[in-house]
Amino acid sequence: MPFVVKSHSYQTKRKTMKINFKTYKKVQNLAVSFLMMSSAFGQAQTVSNQERPRIIITADPELDDSNSMIRFLLYSSDLDIDGLVYASSAFHWKGDGKGTKWFVPSREYSRFGTGICPCESWRWGEDEKFIHDAVDAYAKSYSNLKVHNPNYPSPEVLKSKIKYGNIEFDGDISKDSEGSNLIKAAILDNKPGKLYVTAWGGLSTIARALKSIQEEFENTTDWEKIQTKVARKLVILPSGDQDDTYASYIKPNWPKLDYREFVDGPNYGYTAPLKASPENAKYFSADWMKKNISHKGAFGELYRVWGDGKQMVKNDIVDFFGFSGVTAEELKKQGYKVWMPLQPKGSFLSEGDNFTFMNMLGNGLRAYESGSYGGWGGIEPASKASSNMFFDNAADGNNSAEAMANSMASKEKSEKELAFPNFLPQAMNDFAARLTWSTTSTFSKANHEPVVKILGPTNIRSSAGEKVPLYGSVTDPDGNKVTIKWWQFKQAGTYNGDVEISKSDSLNPEIIVPKTAKSGQTIHLILEATDNGTPALTRYQRVIITVR
Repeated sequence: MPFVVKSHSYQTKRKTMKINFKTYKKVQNLAVSFLMMSSAFGQAQTVSNQERPRIIITADPELDDSNSMIRFLLYSSDLDIDGLVYASSAFHWKGDGKGTKWFVPSREYSRFGTGICPCESWRWGEDEKFIHDAVDAYAKSYSNLKVHNPNYPSPEVLKSKIKYGNIEFDGDISKDSEGSNLIKAAILDNKPGKLYVTAWGGLSTIARALKSIQEEFENTTDWEKIQTKVARKLVILPSGDQDDTYASYIKPNWPKLDYREFVDGPNYGYTAPLKASPENAKYFSADWMKKNISHKGAFGELYRVWGDGKQMVKNDIVDFFGFSGVTAEELKKQGYKVWMPLQPKGSFLSEGDNFTFMNMLGNGLRAYESGSYGGWGGIEPASKASSNMFFDNAADGNNSAEAMANSMASKEKSEKELAFPNFLPQAMNDFAARLTWSTTSTFSKANHEPVVKILGPTNIRSSAGEKVPLYGSVTDPDGNKVTIKWWQFKQAGTYNGDVEISKSDSLNPEIIVPKTAKSGQTIHLILEATDNGTPALTRYQRVIITVR
């Protein structure tokens, strides 16, 4: 049975350390001190001291990008946001407004057999401003959000970060844009730490920033130094190569860049309800969405669900999701390209780009530190092979809508096949809680996540066969009961065997590093704490043991 504590009592978490008996007693005394100090703690705003990764979002105006942007802004308290950049992709581009027609073989318009392109633009609204709309919703919610976490940035700061990138044509990196200049400046500045840049759409704006750096420095004596700096600093978080600019420019010219493609994590995409396990299915239902997301204030009003009567672009033949009370055949007769089964009105639609930033969040899993650590956004596979997510079947000449849906679905494993931890309930409950924050001006009328800490180092070296005691603490700002458990995150470690955790639900469990563990192998241990509030919220801490 998991160990349960009441709020404001610290539980020793498992932060694995190699220590002798004297050190053991010191840490034990430290834990007692924490227990004594905790009794003086009262309700307070949720404030986390974890590192806030520096991040730039690039996104195209697909409805799942719009939904992902809503979730992202609700986590802006966890992040150092440097840019919110409009981008193009194979699915959305604006055109230059001069009548120039554009066509790239095997793109979406080609697959669907529309016969429309070459064309002047593709699925781009005349006054596209979905990022501005999301920040406007944030501004309406800001005073409430600040009650629950003072780290939320001001709406004015976020508005100042919005830029337009290379949006005229998909894959065009021929000239600079406001967005590419913002990314270039961030890459070249001297701020410490990594710079994470997502690509929810195409990578052309990112590619242009890198190309501009190359053009400026390639023939100078600083070029080698610049290449090293960029490789150490920049981390690209892609949602597939949606305009081929990674394959055609970035990878050949910047081969040492950290390009993290995550797999096996929660499915937040269009096919999520179709592939959900019984445990996860409720989080995509119309009832759950209505109660927790779509009817919650300014953000909920903006959030897209099935049958909501909305379209990102009027008469977009690919955006049939807002219709209700009609069949797929009726929509096809109206000219819509119905490439997946219709779902119940009000149910989950898509947040297909979440996985690019969910590992950046301050939930204690430290997943931003390395692609191999894994978290709410999935994990980077040990064998890295960049996939062209959207165009793998381009050469077969198959232009059907069904082929596109099958291509996307083939990239996603059934949840039943995954050994990866099921983080979706925790992630969805956390999202629901933040929607409640956005509509609630009183701290005590919403639930807040437990505060989880490790007493001692989080990165430890220990020998095979050695006993390692674990220590940690957990409090809850709302006075809720908290259930804890320690578990081995096998997919993240390089030691593949089982590690026994004695008294895994106790205040101070311990493990014995297996005698079969070899020098250099790693063991990842997680302390998980879940409160009994509504919705139940979970936080973690990770301890990594490296075998001597």
